[in-house]
Amino acid sequence: MTTIPQVSQAMQALLTTSAEAASTLVGWLKRPDKAVFTASTFVQTLVFGWLAHPDATLEQLSQMAARVGVDVSPQAIDQRFTPTRAALLQEVLAASMQQVIAADPVALPILQRFTGVYIQDSTTITLPDSLAAPWAGCGGSSPAGTSAALTCGVQLDMLTGALCHRDLAAGRASDRGLPMPHTPLPPGSLRLADLGFYDRGVLAAVTRDGGYWVSKLPTNTVLCVDQGPSLPLVAWVTALGEVAQHEAWVAIGTERRLRARILVQRVPQEVADQRRRRLRKEAQDKGRQPRAAALALAAWTLRITNVPADRRSLAEILVVIRVRWQIALLFKLWKRHGKIATWRTTNPHRILCEVYAKVSAMVVQHWCMLTQCWAFPDRSLVQAAQVVRAHAVELAGAQGCVARLTAILTTIQRVLARTARIAKRQKQPSTAQLLLALTTSEPQA
Repeated sequence: MTTIPQVSQAMQALLTTSAEAASTLVGWLKRPDKAVFTASTFVQTLVFGWLAHPDATLEQLSQMAARVGVDVSPQAIDQRFTPTRAALLQEVLAASMQQVIAADPVALPILQRFTGVYIQDSTTITLPDSLAAPWAGCGGSSPAGTSAALTCGVQLDMLTGALCHRDLAAGRASDRGLPMPHTPLPPGSLRLADLGFYDRGVLAAVTRDGGYWVSKLPTNTVLCVDQGPSLPLVAWVTALGEVAQHEAWVAIGTERRLRARILVQRVPQEVADQRRRRLRKEAQDKGRQPRAAALALAAWTLRITNVPADRRSLAEILVVIRVRWQIALLFKLWKRHGKIATWRTTNPHRILCEVYAKVSAMVVQHWCMLTQCWAFPDRSLVQAAQVVRAHAVELAGAQGCVARLTAILTTIQRVLARTARIAKRQKQPSTAQLLLALTTSEPQA
């Protein structure tokens, strides 16, 4: 289990030491007035203020400032949302990315067969057009609201709960262009990623390093079986006929071919129809027609992997890949409940301060949850986050003292041990239930 002292020391380092170090980098100006913020108290005010109340007003932030030992008015806080303060908070967020806090492996032996289960994805935070210079967006069909955006890439180890990488990039950056997917993984680990991270070179490198991966396939993929002729993916799948499942070892691509085990499962008609409706809507939103190959392949679930059949069967792989959706739930938690993409101002500098502080708050929140809730496969991140938010005022009152933070984290740990669980479902079992079902049916290693 993650030691509470480890989390408290990481929080103390981030919110005090790193904040003060960042103040030197950004040229923080210290005024003689003792009532003004230091870099660390400013950071603690915003991080804990928005952790406790994601839509906090200036008045509520002023109250949080008092908790960290600073007597300051709401108006004075508003005046401090400047480019320098935004740069300070960006540096603190970058410092949080250097801290990797991990819990003991979750009690799911089917995942423990790997040294780590790394899922990675990104989410986009749309910003006002006035912020296009630091964070350029992709543009779009609308005249406003598409020029500026921030991409937040996250790599999460589902085995230990560790946030291993957190990349910030301009919204126009591709997922494959982020540093995260090119970072080597430990031997024996499993990589799960969305199609945006598909890169045959990266997958080949994971294989060379002794790791495993499962990936989706682009619809324009070309493959061949047993040194046979190269075929488009849609032609090869269509030739399978009406079979419910199929698997084979294939070579992917026409140059620098990637050897992979392809897994194919036909989906119910209603699922295929739902996928096709989504494809047509996405194409319509972009002013184009959906690809015929994509519509045809919607009738199948397709994955490629280098995991051999004697290590994981097709059925097991199709359950394990459901774990990847946990990162979507993490982003949902950060956006819907942490409100990292929501603000109540038009001041671009305040917006940047708010985004950086709120994402830092989500990192701190995640560290707190790792003190207990990751031990349970049936954990509820939403309920666990509610527990942490309820103690945000107390965490702020610790004023960076490790001993006081440790005492508060101990209380959080006790509460999490009794709560934050997902009820069992009969009709639509959760991913944890499905993984446990596989676990109980396989022999122990």
